[in-house]
Amino acid sequence: MTLIPDPTPTRRPSRAARRARTAAGLILSLVATLLGLLLVTFFIGRIVPIDPVLAVIGERATAAQYAAAREALGLDQPVWMQFLIYVRDALTGNFGTSILTRRPVMEDIARVFPATLELATIATIFGVLLGIPAGVVAATRPGSWIDQLVRLVGLAGYSMPVFWLGLMGLLLFYGILGWVGGPGRLDSGYEMMFEFDVPRVTGMILIDTALAGKWDIFRNAVSHIVLPAGVLGYYSMAYISRMTRSFMMNELSQEYITTARVKGMPEWRVVWVHALRNVMVPLITVIALSYATLLEGSVLTETVFAWPGLGLYITNALFSADMAAVMGGTIVVGAVFVFLNMLSDVLYRLVDPRARS
Repeated sequence: MTLIPDPTPTRRPSRAARRARTAAGLILSLVATLLGLLLVTFFIGRIVPIDPVLAVIGERATAAQYAAAREALGLDQPVWMQFLIYVRDALTGNFGTSILTRRPVMEDIARVFPATLELATIATIFGVLLGIPAGVVAATRPGSWIDQLVRLVGLAGYSMPVFWLGLMGLLLFYGILGWVGGPGRLDSGYEMMFEFDVPRVTGMILIDTALAGKWDIFRNAVSHIVLPAGVLGYYSMAYISRMTRSFMMNELSQEYITTARVKGMPEWRVVWVHALRNVMVPLITVIALSYATLLEGSVLTETVFAWPGLGLYITNALFSADMAAVMGGTIVVGAVFVFLNMLSDVLYRLVDPRARS
């Protein structure tokens, strides 16, 4: 018997349905990753040799006080129930109370995170504006002195310890030349003016002082942030320029680049429009990871420059065995990584039309 094919064409899902499916996949991936992050931090908090009850009530508490505190913290429940309580508290922003500051951990993080965000953002902008052009120029002239210089600068950025570079920068530009401000976000006098005269809108000094029109405080803040942002930006530039060079050298060897050159297209258009456009897809991930690394990995820089950000907060909490603050800061850092990865996925679809289908 001959089978007659069904003449009815197979209907493809509509664009709205594909977008809804993609959004649902991103949301499920986000939820699964965050649950995994909470699970890891939960077990880390349970295996460290620090009793959370004694950390709260002190070692001189009586047995009755210890039992009451253990029950109040939910530590008398089964492990699975403790994890559910932990997830519930984390989703509501309840990370406990810091032993060091005697304030809610979320309140402390909201106070210190804008300083880290401001520092990492300026450093990333510096790294992108210098790293991408340097990588592109080096890729178009492989083996030349420009290429060797870019590779040498990148290698130095990877090799030199961040704390040593920060100390040398302070010694030269602050101690000897006096071109920049010293440690901290502001001088002591300007810090008092910022505290009482500038409304807190974002918590970032440069933005808040510009919105308030306090340009004297703004200039003082710039003199303080330029050196630590330059140190972190140099590290970011070294990574971005190296990856840009690698991506561009691979892209410039493709057949469509040869075809464009044979057709007489100007070299600047071949490099800076066609090749760089395709390179931007993997480069988005590089920039996002570099930004996330600066947000969570600026501990040494913040310590050297006495920058009151999240890295310095977690470091001080760790030295004080303040596990509530350490776990809260770790969750925030992990959430930043997850958010930036999701943002890079969204940017893929805006830059590369193939990803939309």
